[in-house]
Amino acid sequence: MSLSTAQGLADEFESIFIGPPGPALIEAARLGYSTAEYRTSYDLAKALRPILREKKSLTLVATGPRYSLVAMALNLIYWRKIRHIQMVHAGAGELKDYGRKWVLNPLNITFVTVSNYSRDKLLQYGVRRPIEVVGNFIPDDQIRGIPRRARFEAPIAKALIVSRLVTLKRVDLFFDALDCRPELGDFPVEIIGDGPDREMLHRRARKYASVKFLGFRADAVNAYATSDLLIHACPTEAFGLVVLEAMAAHLPVLVPDQGGTASLVEENRTGFKFMADDPISFAERLIELRQADPARLNSIVDSAAAALETQFSQKASLEKYRRLFAPET
Repeated sequence: MSLSTAQGLADEFESIFIGPPGPALIEAARLGYSTAEYRTSYDLAKALRPILREKKSLTLVATGPRYSLVAMALNLIYWRKIRHIQMVHAGAGELKDYGRKWVLNPLNITFVTVSNYSRDKLLQYGVRRPIEVVGNFIPDDQIRGIPRRARFEAPIAKALIVSRLVTLKRVDLFFDALDCRPELGDFPVEIIGDGPDREMLHRRARKYASVKFLGFRADAVNAYATSDLLIHACPTEAFGLVVLEAMAAHLPVLVPDQGGTASLVEENRTGFKFMADDPISFAERLIELRQADPARLNSIVDSAAAALETQFSQKASLEKYRRLFAPET
């Protein structure tokens, strides 16, 4: 997402990427951005020093307290005008994502997170600095490349789960739902993804011949066009980009009523919800949706596509970042 944001604002901001060695930094270099690696706080200070010598003002976008603290300490030498932003994308566990950010309360820092859910978590863990909510987005050119599902002419007959197979994602809840209602035992579902819970989930799926594991697929978005429903079960997801991908593919979505993903879906207008962590509610919604009128489903995907173009658009998010990233004057 950081690369997409930098590309969207390339005409107005020069972006420099500093991070640990890995695919993100390699991709940033491939796209022509200046990059620097670090592994320790000393490495980070060493990478920041020439930037502070050259730039009279800048915006530092950091993803953890350590990075901001190192930059502030180093700036005691250079006294540059720095706007400090703490990005909170989450995904590393609640304590690491939210629990340590309160240490920055005494400092002039603005937090930016991707959903009201994440904002509320920061408040819960004691953050008292300003918190801005800027949702993730799919770049316009990527949206145009996502295959679209044909118009519904029949009820939902096949579902799709796209997820890392880790406990946090609650893919196991889907099998809890199947266990609750035997009539769902023949519901065809494809699961795209991999992770440490793979073997456990495979064992649970043995009695359901209609459930197929496809493993990790780099072209997962192509599967949306041949499915009838995207299922997303995680109630603690900060955002849920797969939901936006499904909206772009004109595929209806079923999500829990808690977490960041819940804020992406308006019940019975742009998608459907079930009670978070409740397999009975999950199962009942699946049974209901298997009988849903095609006209209703078409109305849902039309409204979701409209929301993607306005509320969750690249333009809307970049406009917020443009304001936030403007350097101190």
